[in-house]
Amino acid sequence: MEHHLKEYRVDILDLNFGKPIVVLSESDARELGVTPGNILMIIHGDRQKTGVVMTTKTMVNPGSLILTHELANALGLKQGETVGVKPLSIPPSFPALKKRLKGERLEESQYREIVKDVVEGVYGEAEIAAFLVSQLFYEPTEEELTYLIKAMVETGSKIVFEEPANDVHSVGGVPGNSKVALITVPIVAASGLLIPKTSSRAITSPAGTADTVEVLARVDLTIDEIKEIVKKTKGVLAWGGKLNLAPADDIFVNIERRLAIDPIHQMVASILSKKLAMGIERLVIDLPTGRGAKVQEVSKADEMAGIFIRQASKMNIALKVAVTYGGQPIGLTTGPALEAREALSALITGKGSRSLVDKALLLAGLVLELSGRVPAGSGEEVAREVFLSGKAYEKFKQIIEAQGGDPNVKPEDIPVGKHSYTLKSPIEGAVTHLDNAAITTLARACGAPYDKGAGVYLHAKVGYRVNKGDPLITLYSNSASRLETAINLLSQTQPIIVEGMLLKTLP
Repeated sequence: MEHHLKEYRVDILDLNFGKPIVVLSESDARELGVTPGNILMIIHGDRQKTGVVMTTKTMVNPGSLILTHELANALGLKQGETVGVKPLSIPPSFPALKKRLKGERLEESQYREIVKDVVEGVYGEAEIAAFLVSQLFYEPTEEELTYLIKAMVETGSKIVFEEPANDVHSVGGVPGNSKVALITVPIVAASGLLIPKTSSRAITSPAGTADTVEVLARVDLTIDEIKEIVKKTKGVLAWGGKLNLAPADDIFVNIERRLAIDPIHQMVASILSKKLAMGIERLVIDLPTGRGAKVQEVSKADEMAGIFIRQASKMNIALKVAVTYGGQPIGLTTGPALEAREALSALITGKGSRSLVDKALLLAGLVLELSGRVPAGSGEEVAREVFLSGKAYEKFKQIIEAQGGDPNVKPEDIPVGKHSYTLKSPIEGAVTHLDNAAITTLARACGAPYDKGAGVYLHAKVGYRVNKGDPLITLYSNSASRLETAINLLSQTQPIIVEGMLLKTLP
Protein backbone atom coordinates (compact mmCIF):
# COMPACT_ATOMS: atom_id res chain seq x y z
CA MET A 1 0.00 0.00 0.00
CA GLU A 2 1.35 3.46 -0.84
CA HIS A 3 2.84 4.89 2.36
CA HIS A 4 1.19 8.32 2.16
CA LEU A 5 -2.37 6.95 1.94
CA LYS A 6 -4.50 7.39 5.04
CA GLU A 7 -6.08 4.12 6.16
CA TYR A 8 -9.78 3.61 6.81
CA ARG A 9 -11.57 0.84 8.67
CA VAL A 10 -14.14 -0.98 6.54
CA ASP A 11 -17.77 -1.81 7.29
CA ILE A 12 -19.60 -3.87 4.68
CA LEU A 13 -23.16 -3.05 3.62
CA ASP A 14 -25.30 -5.77 2.07
CA LEU A 15 -27.10 -3.60 -0.44
CA ASN A 16 -27.02 -3.69 -4.22
CA PHE A 17 -27.19 -0.28 -5.90
CA GLY A 18 -26.23 -1.61 -9.32
CA LYS A 19 -22.91 0.21 -8.88
CA PRO A 20 -20.08 0.16 -6.31
CA ILE A 21 -20.69 2.65 -3.49
CA VAL A 22 -18.34 4.08 -0.83
CA VAL A 23 -19.98 5.88 2.11
CA LEU A 24 -17.74 8.42 3.93
CA SER A 25 -18.33 10.77 6.84
CA GLU A 26 -18.76 14.36 5.67
CA SER A 27 -15.56 15.43 7.48
CA ASP A 28 -13.47 12.71 5.76
CA ALA A 29 -15.00 13.63 2.40
CA ARG A 30 -14.01 17.28 2.98
CA GLU A 31 -10.50 16.26 3.94
CA LEU A 32 -10.15 14.15 0.78
CA GLY A 33 -11.71 16.93 -1.31
CA VAL A 34 -14.51 14.74 -2.70
CA THR A 35 -18.25 15.33 -2.96
CA PRO A 36 -21.14 12.88 -3.51
CA GLY A 37 -20.97 11.35 -6.99
CA ASN A 38 -17.16 11.67 -7.26
CA ILE A 39 -15.10 8.52 -7.85
CA LEU A 40 -12.66 7.17 -5.25
CA MET A 41 -9.98 4.54 -5.76
CA ILE A 42 -10.03 1.96 -2.93
CA ILE A 43 -6.73 0.14 -2.44
CA HIS A 44 -6.25 -3.13 -0.54
CA GLY A 45 -2.91 -4.90 -0.92
CA ASP A 46 -2.27 -5.20 -4.64
CA ARG A 47 -5.93 -4.85 -5.59
CA GLN A 48 -7.65 -1.61 -6.44
CA LYS A 49 -11.24 -0.82 -7.37
CA THR A 50 -13.26 2.33 -7.79
CA GLY A 51 -16.44 3.34 -6.01
CA VAL A 52 -18.93 6.20 -6.19
CA VAL A 53 -18.90 8.50 -3.15
CA MET A 54 -21.89 9.02 -0.86
CA THR A 55 -21.55 11.04 2.37
CA THR A 56 -23.27 10.92 5.73
CA LYS A 57 -23.25 12.93 8.99
CA THR A 58 -24.23 10.07 11.32
CA MET A 59 -23.85 6.61 9.73
CA VAL A 60 -20.04 6.49 9.70
CA ASN A 61 -17.41 7.72 12.14
CA PRO A 62 -14.43 9.63 10.76
CA GLY A 63 -11.67 7.15 9.93
CA SER A 64 -14.16 4.48 8.85
CA LEU A 65 -16.05 3.92 5.63
CA ILE A 66 -18.81 1.65 4.33
CA LEU A 67 -18.41 -0.38 1.13
CA THR A 68 -21.15 -2.25 -0.72
CA HIS A 69 -20.55 -6.01 -0.48
CA GLU A 70 -19.86 -6.36 -4.21
CA LEU A 71 -16.99 -3.89 -3.90
CA ALA A 72 -15.68 -5.53 -0.70
CA ASN A 73 -15.74 -8.96 -2.45
CA ALA A 74 -13.89 -7.60 -5.47
CA LEU A 75 -11.14 -6.36 -3.13
CA GLY A 76 -11.14 -9.57 -1.04
CA LEU A 77 -12.07 -7.60 2.09
CA LYS A 78 -13.62 -8.72 5.37
CA GLN A 79 -15.45 -6.60 7.93
CA GLY A 80 -13.06 -4.48 10.05
CA GLU A 81 -10.03 -4.68 7.74
CA THR A 82 -8.41 -1.46 6.54
CA VAL A 83 -8.03 0.10 3.09
CA GLY A 84 -6.30 3.10 1.58
CA VAL A 85 -8.25 5.55 -0.57
CA LYS A 86 -7.33 8.21 -3.08
CA PRO A 87 -9.55 10.56 -5.07
CA LEU A 88 -9.29 10.12 -8.82
CA SER A 89 -8.36 13.21 -10.68
CA ILE A 90 -9.05 13.37 -14.40
CA PRO A 91 -8.75 9.82 -15.85
CA PRO A 92 -5.81 9.27 -18.21
CA SER A 93 -8.17 8.60 -21.13
CA PHE A 94 -10.30 11.73 -20.63
CA PRO A 95 -8.59 13.79 -23.39
CA ALA A 96 -9.21 10.89 -25.82
CA LEU A 97 -12.85 10.70 -24.75
CA LYS A 98 -13.23 14.45 -25.40
CA LYS A 99 -11.76 13.99 -28.88
CA ARG A 100 -14.24 11.16 -29.55
CA LEU A 101 -17.15 13.43 -28.56
CA LYS A 102 -16.02 15.94 -31.19
CA GLY A 103 -15.88 13.21 -33.83
CA GLU A 104 -12.09 13.17 -34.11
CA ARG A 105 -10.27 9.94 -35.01
CA LEU A 106 -8.63 8.01 -32.19
CA GLU A 107 -5.58 5.77 -32.20
CA GLU A 108 -5.46 2.15 -31.00
CA SER A 109 -3.77 3.16 -27.71
CA GLN A 110 -6.52 5.71 -27.04
CA TYR A 111 -9.29 3.13 -27.44
CA ARG A 112 -7.32 0.85 -25.15
CA GLU A 113 -7.15 3.60 -22.51
CA ILE A 114 -10.85 4.45 -22.73
CA VAL A 115 -11.96 0.81 -22.49
CA LYS A 116 -9.55 0.12 -19.62
CA ASP A 117 -10.91 3.09 -17.69
CA VAL A 118 -14.50 1.96 -18.37
CA VAL A 119 -13.75 -1.53 -17.07
CA GLU A 120 -11.93 -0.21 -14.01
CA GLY A 121 -14.95 1.88 -13.07
CA VAL A 122 -13.18 5.20 -13.46
CA TYR A 123 -16.04 6.64 -15.51
CA GLY A 124 -19.55 7.37 -14.32
CA GLU A 125 -22.66 6.71 -16.38
CA ALA A 126 -22.64 10.18 -17.95
CA GLU A 127 -19.23 9.72 -19.59
CA ILE A 128 -20.03 6.19 -20.80
CA ALA A 129 -23.39 7.31 -22.21
CA ALA A 130 -21.62 10.18 -24.00
CA PHE A 131 -19.12 7.75 -25.55
CA LEU A 132 -21.96 5.54 -26.84
CA VAL A 133 -24.16 8.38 -28.06
CA SER A 134 -21.18 9.95 -29.88
CA GLN A 135 -21.25 6.93 -32.21
CA LEU A 136 -24.76 7.84 -33.36
CA PHE A 137 -23.45 11.22 -34.57
CA TYR A 138 -19.87 10.41 -35.57
CA GLU A 139 -19.57 6.84 -36.81
CA PRO A 140 -16.21 5.26 -35.96
CA THR A 141 -14.11 4.27 -38.98
CA GLU A 142 -13.58 0.57 -39.72
CA GLU A 143 -10.05 0.91 -38.38
CA GLU A 144 -11.34 2.47 -35.14
CA LEU A 145 -13.87 -0.32 -34.83
CA THR A 146 -11.04 -2.88 -35.00
CA TYR A 147 -9.22 -1.01 -32.21
CA LEU A 148 -12.39 -0.94 -30.11
CA ILE A 149 -13.04 -4.68 -30.55
CA LYS A 150 -9.43 -5.60 -29.65
CA ALA A 151 -9.49 -3.34 -26.59
CA MET A 152 -12.77 -4.92 -25.43
CA VAL A 153 -11.30 -8.44 -25.75
CA GLU A 154 -7.97 -7.59 -24.10
CA THR A 155 -9.53 -6.17 -20.93
CA GLY A 156 -11.15 -9.50 -19.93
CA SER A 157 -10.75 -13.28 -19.79
CA LYS A 158 -10.58 -15.61 -22.79
CA ILE A 159 -11.74 -19.19 -23.25
CA VAL A 160 -10.00 -21.74 -25.44
CA PHE A 161 -11.78 -24.94 -26.43
CA GLU A 162 -10.11 -28.14 -27.56
CA GLU A 163 -11.97 -28.23 -30.87
CA PRO A 164 -13.27 -25.52 -33.23
CA ALA A 165 -16.16 -23.62 -31.63
CA ASN A 166 -19.22 -22.57 -33.66
CA ASP A 167 -21.92 -20.06 -32.84
CA VAL A 168 -25.03 -18.33 -34.15
CA HIS A 169 -25.81 -14.84 -33.01
CA SER A 170 -28.80 -12.69 -33.81
CA VAL A 171 -28.62 -8.92 -33.62
CA GLY A 172 -32.18 -9.22 -32.30
CA GLY A 173 -34.67 -6.40 -32.26
CA VAL A 174 -37.62 -8.56 -33.33
CA PRO A 175 -40.09 -9.75 -30.69
CA GLY A 176 -40.13 -13.53 -30.29
CA ASN A 177 -36.61 -13.96 -31.66
CA SER A 178 -35.01 -15.07 -28.39
CA LYS A 179 -36.39 -18.61 -28.62
CA VAL A 180 -34.81 -19.44 -32.00
CA ALA A 181 -31.52 -20.42 -30.33
CA LEU A 182 -33.35 -22.97 -28.16
CA ILE A 183 -33.90 -24.95 -31.37
CA THR A 184 -30.76 -24.03 -33.35
CA VAL A 185 -28.22 -24.90 -30.65
CA PRO A 186 -29.43 -28.47 -29.97
CA ILE A 187 -29.63 -29.20 -33.73
CA VAL A 188 -25.99 -28.14 -34.20
CA ALA A 189 -24.83 -29.97 -31.05
CA ALA A 190 -26.75 -33.13 -32.02
CA SER A 191 -24.88 -33.02 -35.35
CA GLY A 192 -21.59 -33.35 -33.44
CA LEU A 193 -20.38 -29.75 -33.60
CA LEU A 194 -19.27 -27.72 -30.60
CA ILE A 195 -21.62 -24.75 -29.99
CA PRO A 196 -20.92 -22.93 -26.70
CA LYS A 197 -23.65 -20.30 -27.05
CA THR A 198 -23.51 -17.30 -24.77
CA SER A 199 -26.09 -14.60 -25.14
CA SER A 200 -27.12 -11.40 -23.48
CA ARG A 201 -30.23 -10.51 -21.61
CA ALA A 202 -32.67 -8.26 -23.47
CA ILE A 203 -31.39 -4.81 -24.48
CA THR A 204 -34.39 -3.34 -26.30
CA SER A 205 -36.59 -6.45 -26.66
CA PRO A 206 -38.96 -8.22 -24.23
CA ALA A 207 -36.61 -11.21 -23.88
CA GLY A 208 -33.03 -12.09 -24.69
CA THR A 209 -32.06 -15.74 -25.19
CA ALA A 210 -30.56 -15.79 -21.68
CA ASP A 211 -33.88 -14.55 -20.21
CA THR A 212 -35.80 -17.31 -21.99
CA VAL A 213 -33.43 -20.19 -21.19
CA GLU A 214 -33.41 -19.08 -17.54
CA VAL A 215 -37.05 -20.16 -17.32
CA LEU A 216 -35.80 -23.74 -17.83
CA ALA A 217 -32.30 -23.86 -16.34
CA ARG A 218 -29.42 -21.90 -14.86
CA VAL A 219 -27.73 -19.49 -17.27
CA ASP A 220 -25.28 -17.74 -14.91
CA LEU A 221 -22.59 -20.35 -15.47
CA THR A 222 -18.88 -19.92 -14.81
CA ILE A 223 -16.20 -20.50 -17.45
CA ASP A 224 -15.31 -23.86 -15.86
CA GLU A 225 -18.95 -24.97 -15.82
CA ILE A 226 -19.32 -24.06 -19.50
CA LYS A 227 -16.22 -26.08 -20.41
CA GLU A 228 -17.49 -29.02 -18.35
CA ILE A 229 -20.96 -28.92 -19.94
CA VAL A 230 -19.76 -28.71 -23.55
CA LYS A 231 -17.42 -31.64 -22.96
CA LYS A 232 -20.50 -33.71 -22.15
CA THR A 233 -23.11 -32.24 -24.47
CA LYS A 234 -21.29 -30.19 -27.18
CA GLY A 235 -23.77 -27.37 -26.53
CA VAL A 236 -24.62 -24.81 -23.89
CA LEU A 237 -27.06 -21.87 -23.61
CA ALA A 238 -25.43 -19.51 -21.13
CA TRP A 239 -25.57 -15.85 -20.18
CA GLY A 240 -22.36 -14.03 -21.12
CA GLY A 241 -22.59 -11.37 -18.43
CA LYS A 242 -20.91 -13.25 -15.61
CA LEU A 243 -17.87 -14.58 -17.37
CA ASN A 244 -15.70 -11.45 -17.48
CA LEU A 245 -15.48 -11.97 -21.25
CA ALA A 246 -15.18 -8.50 -22.84
CA PRO A 247 -16.43 -6.98 -19.57
CA ALA A 248 -16.65 -3.49 -21.08
CA ASP A 249 -19.49 -4.84 -23.20
CA ASP A 250 -21.69 -5.56 -20.17
CA ILE A 251 -21.12 -2.01 -18.92
CA PHE A 252 -21.93 -0.53 -22.34
CA VAL A 253 -25.03 -2.72 -22.74
CA ASN A 254 -26.43 -1.61 -19.37
CA ILE A 255 -26.28 2.01 -20.46
CA GLU A 256 -27.63 1.23 -23.96
CA ARG A 257 -30.54 -0.58 -22.35
CA ARG A 258 -31.48 2.49 -20.34
CA LEU A 259 -31.27 4.80 -23.35
CA ALA A 260 -32.87 2.18 -25.66
CA ILE A 261 -30.09 2.76 -28.22
CA ASP A 262 -27.93 0.25 -30.06
CA PRO A 263 -25.36 2.06 -32.28
CA ILE A 264 -24.38 -0.14 -35.23
CA HIS A 265 -20.59 -0.11 -34.70
CA GLN A 266 -20.97 -0.68 -30.98
CA MET A 267 -23.30 -3.61 -31.72
CA VAL A 268 -20.70 -5.18 -34.03
CA ALA A 269 -18.01 -4.56 -31.39
CA SER A 270 -20.25 -6.04 -28.71
CA ILE A 271 -20.96 -9.24 -30.62
CA LEU A 272 -17.48 -9.86 -32.06
CA SER A 273 -15.60 -9.04 -28.83
CA LYS A 274 -17.75 -11.50 -26.88
CA LYS A 275 -17.30 -14.19 -29.54
CA LEU A 276 -13.51 -13.68 -29.76
CA ALA A 277 -13.20 -13.91 -25.97
CA MET A 278 -15.32 -17.07 -26.15
CA GLY A 279 -12.88 -18.63 -28.62
CA ILE A 280 -15.43 -18.81 -31.46
CA GLU A 281 -13.89 -19.63 -34.84
CA ARG A 282 -17.01 -19.96 -37.01
CA LEU A 283 -19.97 -17.66 -36.66
CA VAL A 284 -23.33 -17.20 -38.35
CA ILE A 285 -24.88 -13.76 -37.81
CA ASP A 286 -28.64 -13.41 -38.11
CA LEU A 287 -29.74 -9.94 -39.24
CA PRO A 288 -33.53 -9.68 -39.01
CA THR A 289 -34.66 -6.99 -41.44
CA GLY A 290 -38.01 -5.35 -42.06
CA ARG A 291 -40.60 -2.89 -40.80
CA GLY A 292 -40.17 -2.39 -37.06
CA ALA A 293 -36.94 -4.43 -36.77
CA LYS A 294 -33.63 -2.87 -35.63
CA VAL A 295 -32.61 -2.95 -39.28
CA GLN A 296 -35.49 -1.70 -41.45
CA GLU A 297 -34.16 -1.74 -45.03
CA VAL A 298 -32.26 -4.43 -46.91
CA SER A 299 -29.69 -1.84 -48.06
CA LYS A 300 -28.94 -1.07 -44.40
CA ALA A 301 -28.65 -4.82 -43.67
CA ASP A 302 -26.15 -5.19 -46.52
CA GLU A 303 -24.07 -2.32 -45.14
CA MET A 304 -24.09 -3.88 -41.67
CA ALA A 305 -23.25 -7.34 -43.04
CA GLY A 306 -20.26 -5.75 -44.79
CA ILE A 307 -18.99 -4.31 -41.48
CA PHE A 308 -19.34 -7.73 -39.80
CA ILE A 309 -17.62 -9.58 -42.67
CA ARG A 310 -14.65 -7.17 -42.90
CA GLN A 311 -14.07 -7.12 -39.12
CA ALA A 312 -14.39 -10.91 -38.81
CA SER A 313 -11.80 -11.47 -41.54
CA LYS A 314 -9.33 -9.28 -39.58
CA MET A 315 -10.02 -11.36 -36.47
CA ASN A 316 -9.72 -14.77 -38.20
CA ILE A 317 -13.36 -15.71 -37.68
CA ALA A 318 -15.09 -17.54 -40.54
CA LEU A 319 -18.39 -15.71 -40.81
CA LYS A 320 -21.66 -15.87 -42.74
CA VAL A 321 -24.45 -13.34 -42.43
CA ALA A 322 -28.08 -14.37 -42.94
CA VAL A 323 -30.40 -11.45 -43.66
CA THR A 324 -33.73 -12.82 -42.42
CA TYR A 325 -37.29 -11.54 -42.57
CA GLY A 326 -37.97 -9.46 -39.46
CA GLY A 327 -41.10 -7.55 -40.46
CA GLN A 328 -43.29 -9.32 -37.92
CA PRO A 329 -42.64 -11.26 -34.69
CA ILE A 330 -40.99 -14.70 -34.84
CA GLY A 331 -43.44 -17.41 -33.83
CA LEU A 332 -46.57 -16.61 -31.81
CA THR A 333 -45.08 -15.50 -28.50
CA THR A 334 -42.90 -12.85 -26.94
CA GLY A 335 -41.73 -12.81 -23.31
CA PRO A 336 -39.50 -15.41 -21.55
CA ALA A 337 -41.97 -18.08 -20.27
CA LEU A 338 -44.24 -17.91 -23.33
CA GLU A 339 -41.26 -18.25 -25.66
CA ALA A 340 -39.75 -21.12 -23.65
CA ARG A 341 -43.12 -22.92 -23.96
CA GLU A 342 -43.27 -22.37 -27.70
CA ALA A 343 -39.70 -23.55 -28.39
CA LEU A 344 -40.12 -26.59 -26.15
CA SER A 345 -43.37 -27.51 -27.84
CA ALA A 346 -41.74 -27.30 -31.30
CA LEU A 347 -38.84 -29.52 -30.18
CA ILE A 348 -41.18 -32.13 -28.68
CA THR A 349 -43.71 -32.30 -31.54
CA GLY A 350 -41.47 -31.44 -34.50
CA LYS A 351 -44.09 -28.87 -35.43
CA GLY A 352 -44.45 -25.17 -34.79
CA SER A 353 -44.99 -21.75 -36.27
CA ARG A 354 -43.34 -21.61 -39.70
CA SER A 355 -41.44 -18.42 -38.92
CA LEU A 356 -39.87 -20.06 -35.86
CA VAL A 357 -39.07 -23.52 -37.23
CA ASP A 358 -37.94 -22.41 -40.69
CA LYS A 359 -35.67 -19.76 -39.24
CA ALA A 360 -34.09 -22.13 -36.70
CA LEU A 361 -33.43 -24.76 -39.40
CA LEU A 362 -32.02 -22.19 -41.81
CA LEU A 363 -29.53 -20.88 -39.23
CA ALA A 364 -28.53 -24.35 -37.98
CA GLY A 365 -28.04 -25.38 -41.62
CA LEU A 366 -25.70 -22.45 -42.24
CA VAL A 367 -23.54 -23.46 -39.25
CA LEU A 368 -23.32 -27.02 -40.57
CA GLU A 369 -22.27 -25.71 -43.99
CA LEU A 370 -19.75 -23.20 -42.58
CA SER A 371 -18.08 -25.98 -40.59
CA GLY A 372 -17.66 -28.08 -43.73
CA ARG A 373 -19.71 -30.83 -42.08
CA VAL A 374 -22.21 -30.84 -44.97
CA PRO A 375 -21.96 -29.62 -48.60
CA ALA A 376 -23.06 -26.05 -49.39
CA GLY A 377 -26.80 -25.83 -50.00
CA SER A 378 -27.75 -28.96 -48.06
CA GLY A 379 -27.46 -27.64 -44.50
CA GLU A 380 -31.13 -26.85 -44.01
CA GLU A 381 -32.20 -30.34 -45.15
CA VAL A 382 -29.77 -32.01 -42.75
CA ALA A 383 -30.94 -29.71 -39.93
CA ARG A 384 -34.58 -30.57 -40.68
CA GLU A 385 -33.77 -34.27 -40.43
CA VAL A 386 -32.12 -33.81 -37.01
CA PHE A 387 -35.09 -31.71 -35.84
CA LEU A 388 -37.82 -34.09 -37.06
CA SER A 389 -36.06 -37.26 -35.86
CA GLY A 390 -36.29 -36.06 -32.25
CA LYS A 391 -32.47 -35.97 -31.91
CA ALA A 392 -32.59 -32.20 -31.35
CA TYR A 393 -35.11 -32.61 -28.50
CA GLU A 394 -32.97 -35.34 -26.87
CA LYS A 395 -29.95 -33.05 -27.09
CA PHE A 396 -31.95 -30.14 -25.65
CA LYS A 397 -32.95 -32.27 -22.65
CA GLN A 398 -29.27 -33.16 -22.12
CA ILE A 399 -28.25 -29.49 -22.20
CA ILE A 400 -31.05 -28.38 -19.83
CA GLU A 401 -30.14 -31.15 -17.39
CA ALA A 402 -26.43 -30.24 -17.52
CA GLN A 403 -27.42 -26.65 -16.69
CA GLY A 404 -29.34 -27.78 -13.62
CA GLY A 405 -32.86 -27.72 -15.09
CA ASP A 406 -35.56 -30.40 -15.32
CA PRO A 407 -35.03 -32.21 -18.64
CA ASN A 408 -38.57 -33.63 -18.61
CA VAL A 409 -40.38 -30.32 -18.19
CA LYS A 410 -43.43 -29.99 -20.47
CA PRO A 411 -44.64 -26.72 -22.02
CA GLU A 412 -47.75 -26.66 -19.83
CA ASP A 413 -45.57 -26.96 -16.68
CA ILE A 414 -44.05 -23.54 -17.35
CA PRO A 415 -46.01 -20.89 -15.45
CA VAL A 416 -47.15 -17.76 -17.32
CA GLY A 417 -48.55 -14.52 -15.90
CA LYS A 418 -51.57 -15.09 -13.68
CA HIS A 419 -53.41 -12.01 -14.99
CA SER A 420 -54.38 -11.92 -18.66
CA TYR A 421 -56.46 -9.97 -21.13
CA THR A 422 -57.50 -10.97 -24.65
CA LEU A 423 -58.15 -8.51 -27.47
CA LYS A 424 -60.83 -9.76 -29.86
CA SER A 425 -61.32 -8.85 -33.51
CA PRO A 426 -63.88 -6.06 -34.01
CA ILE A 427 -64.65 -7.22 -37.57
CA GLU A 428 -64.36 -10.14 -39.96
CA GLY A 429 -61.36 -9.83 -42.24
CA ALA A 430 -57.67 -10.54 -42.64
CA VAL A 431 -54.71 -9.48 -40.52
CA THR A 432 -52.75 -7.06 -42.70
CA HIS A 433 -50.14 -5.75 -40.27
CA LEU A 434 -48.46 -6.60 -36.98
CA ASP A 435 -46.40 -3.83 -35.42
CA ASN A 436 -43.13 -5.13 -33.91
CA ALA A 437 -42.50 -1.99 -31.90
CA ALA A 438 -46.02 -1.96 -30.45
CA ILE A 439 -45.81 -5.65 -29.48
CA THR A 440 -42.43 -5.03 -27.82
CA THR A 441 -43.87 -2.05 -25.93
CA LEU A 442 -46.87 -4.11 -24.76
CA ALA A 443 -44.74 -7.06 -23.61
CA ARG A 444 -42.41 -4.74 -21.70
CA ALA A 445 -45.38 -2.88 -20.21
CA CYS A 446 -46.64 -6.26 -18.94
CA GLY A 447 -43.32 -6.67 -17.13
CA ALA A 448 -41.11 -8.69 -19.52
CA PRO A 449 -38.25 -9.62 -19.31
CA TYR A 450 -38.00 -9.18 -15.50
CA ASP A 451 -41.40 -10.78 -14.90
CA LYS A 452 -40.69 -14.09 -16.66
CA GLY A 453 -44.39 -14.89 -17.06
CA ALA A 454 -45.21 -11.57 -18.75
CA GLY A 455 -45.60 -11.20 -22.48
CA VAL A 456 -47.83 -11.33 -25.53
CA TYR A 457 -49.40 -14.32 -27.26
CA LEU A 458 -50.48 -13.82 -30.89
CA HIS A 459 -53.52 -15.82 -31.95
CA ALA A 460 -53.24 -14.48 -35.50
CA LYS A 461 -50.44 -13.26 -37.75
CA VAL A 462 -50.27 -11.41 -41.06
CA GLY A 463 -52.42 -13.17 -43.66
CA TYR A 464 -54.61 -15.05 -41.14
CA ARG A 465 -58.37 -14.69 -41.70
CA VAL A 466 -60.42 -13.98 -38.58
CA ASN A 467 -64.10 -13.73 -37.76
CA LYS A 468 -65.63 -10.99 -35.65
CA GLY A 469 -65.00 -11.83 -31.98
CA ASP A 470 -62.01 -14.14 -32.66
CA PRO A 471 -59.08 -13.65 -30.25
CA LEU A 472 -56.19 -11.65 -31.74
CA ILE A 473 -53.75 -11.05 -28.88
CA THR A 474 -53.54 -12.15 -25.24
CA LEU A 475 -51.49 -10.12 -22.76
CA TYR A 476 -50.05 -11.87 -19.67
CA SER A 477 -48.63 -10.35 -16.48
CA ASN A 478 -48.08 -11.29 -12.84
CA SER A 479 -48.98 -7.73 -11.86
CA ALA A 480 -52.58 -6.51 -12.15
CA SER A 481 -51.46 -2.87 -12.34
CA ARG A 482 -48.92 -3.57 -15.08
CA LEU A 483 -51.57 -5.41 -17.08
CA GLU A 484 -53.86 -2.42 -16.66
CA THR A 485 -51.15 -0.14 -18.10
CA ALA A 486 -50.65 -2.53 -21.04
CA ILE A 487 -54.41 -2.68 -21.75
CA ASN A 488 -54.49 1.13 -21.88
CA LEU A 489 -51.60 1.05 -24.35
CA LEU A 490 -53.48 -1.34 -26.66
CA SER A 491 -55.72 1.39 -28.04
CA GLN A 492 -52.84 3.85 -28.51
CA THR A 493 -50.36 1.48 -30.16
CA GLN A 494 -52.51 -0.56 -32.61
CA PRO A 495 -50.30 -3.66 -32.54
CA ILE A 496 -52.48 -5.60 -34.99
CA ILE A 497 -54.56 -4.40 -37.92
CA VAL A 498 -57.50 -6.39 -39.31
CA GLU A 499 -59.01 -5.16 -42.57
CA GLY A 500 -62.28 -6.24 -44.09
CA MET A 501 -62.84 -6.39 -47.84
CA LEU A 502 -64.73 -3.11 -47.92
CA LEU A 503 -62.64 -0.01 -47.39
CA LYS A 504 -65.41 2.53 -48.14
CA THR A 505 -68.45 3.09 -50.38
CA LEU A 506 -68.82 6.26 -52.46
CA PRO A 507 -71.71 8.40 -52.54
